[in-house]
Amino acid sequence: MAPVLNSPQSPTREIDASQSTEALIQLRQVSKTYANGSPALTGISLSVNKGDFLFITGPSGSGKSTLLKLLYGAERPSDGEVLIDRENPARLKGNKLAFLRRRIGVVFQDYKLIPRRTVAENISFVLWAQGYSRGEIQRRLQPALKMVGLVHKADCFPEELSGGEQQRVSIARAIVGTPPILLADEPTGNLDPDNSWQVIKILKKLNQIGITVLVTTHDENLIRMANHPVVQIRGGRLYRER
Repeated sequence: MAPVLNSPQSPTREIDASQSTEALIQLRQVSKTYANGSPALTGISLSVNKGDFLFITGPSGSGKSTLLKLLYGAERPSDGEVLIDRENPARLKGNKLAFLRRRIGVVFQDYKLIPRRTVAENISFVLWAQGYSRGEIQRRLQPALKMVGLVHKADCFPEELSGGEQQRVSIARAIVGTPPILLADEPTGNLDPDNSWQVIKILKKLNQIGITVLVTTHDENLIRMANHPVVQIRGGRLYRER
């Protein structure tokens, strides 16, 4: 199912999306201006339905990472409204905000693995922090490792892995709690083309089992190969490419 966006009159057009009642993610006229007065996003509207796979592209500094931060609650909008399954992260506190964040897995460009913890420990840490039992952690760990093809690397440390393998560990960590939404911020930015495509194939596989996936990237070749809908951020505004 494609993102709920206005049909463009031309190949690239600014988006002012009508909002779908079925949308899992909604941004309604969202703007973000930082404390120093620098505008990051201006009047963005977007709807993403359950099961979508959407690429968000644009030049460095265009606001791609800011958009994802608004979705997982690391930033709050200056204006407008962000809704995740009809909940507004900016209005939630304490346990309610923590519960919402558990429904969103996040993958970063720089992996953010704990150096002196094994692959298995890095993946398990998020479940341990959420209070899962040892038995439940073990039950969830093996499927996550299998999904990213790293069962044989469970006892390795991050420094013993290639960049592509480290990114696959970060994907496993993001999805081990079975979140319905996965946000990947430039997940292939530090990888060569072969490893980049391996990461995208894993994200596509996760999407096929029902996870809604949003990926920021500036890699046009990867976008063409993956063949999913694309929006672009330019000058803080959102445009549809396809």
